[in-house]
Formats: sequence, C-alpha cells, structure tokens
Amino acid sequence: MWEEIEERVRACGQYIASTGCTVRACALHFHTSKSTVHKDMTERLRSLDEELYLRVKEVLEKNLKERHLRGGQSTKRKYEKQRGK
Repeated sequence: MWEEIEERVRACGQYIASTGCTVRACALHFHTSKSTVHKDMTERLRSLDEELYLRVKEVLEKNLKERHLRGGQSTKRKYEKQRGK
C-alpha cells in the first residue's frame, strides 16, 4: 500500500476512534469521500493496525445502531426551523 494511503487510513482511524464521529463527519474533516473513508476503515485498516481497527469497528457499529435516531432528530430540527419562519 502506498505510504500516503497508509497515513490517511491511520489518521482517519485515530480520528474516528478518539471522537466517535460518523464516516460522513470523518470524510468532511479529511476532505475525502464517504466511500473512501468506509473502505479505509472496513478493509485497509485491518491489515495495518488490528487494534485500531477493532476500536473503529466498535464506533462504526454504534453509529449504525444510532443512525435512525440521528435521522429523526435531523427531521425534527428541519420542521421546527420551517415552523419558526
């Protein structure tokens, strides 16, 4: 794997593990696509750093379980904003 890619994978993994952010938030932070971050975290990170991979996997699983809650909150904010105008 190229050194640049390895650095990006490790940086994204550490960022997600330390902040608990979503793939989307990580992609915005590192100016990459969600697809790239997802592939980095689910495939490439495992071969580079197994321990970090397991920590990131926990965060991604937690985010997946909570996804419907965040979507509901976002929808609520949207309609509250529209009602306030």
